[in-house]
Amino acid sequence: AENNISVISGGGPGIMDAANKGAQKGGKGLSIGLNIELPFEQDPNPHQDIALEFRYFFVRKLMFVRYSTAFVFFPGGFGTIDELGDVICLIQTKKIDNIPVILFGKDYWEGMLKWMRESMLKDKYIDEEDLIRLKVTDSIDEAVSIIKDYIEKNEVKD
Repeated sequence: AENNISVISGGGPGIMDAANKGAQKGGKGLSIGLNIELPFEQDPNPHQDIALEFRYFFVRKLMFVRYSTAFVFFPGGFGTIDELGDVICLIQTKKIDNIPVILFGKDYWEGMLKWMRESMLKDKYIDEEDLIRLKVTDSIDEAVSIIKDYIEKNEVKD
């Protein structure tokens, strides 16, 4: 947000709340939450300049994909893996641009990446290029740099 880049999260608690709160404190980009209606989830976090509610996951995912310039995935559960799979499949099949996909937390993602290399890549279900596009980091500065570089090179407007 300090770089005039809006932040879109799932609008919930935890890391999503932290992302929205940080975006509001950054002051230049919007803090947007794409909230999903679930019977067991908490209410949308209070740090959203724009809060949208969705009943269906596919509509919510469509909005994420349509309005994102980059994706940063933090450790999470099945929803995180589901959204990551959708994004990398859409990039792989050229349905969306080859935008940055950043996996934050090297220790968390390494097991999945090892399995992808030793199973999916080895058995030729994916190409080396598919794995190279996944940028893994523990550094906020590196993640921001990847996004800023992409925006500059592609003349993306927020």
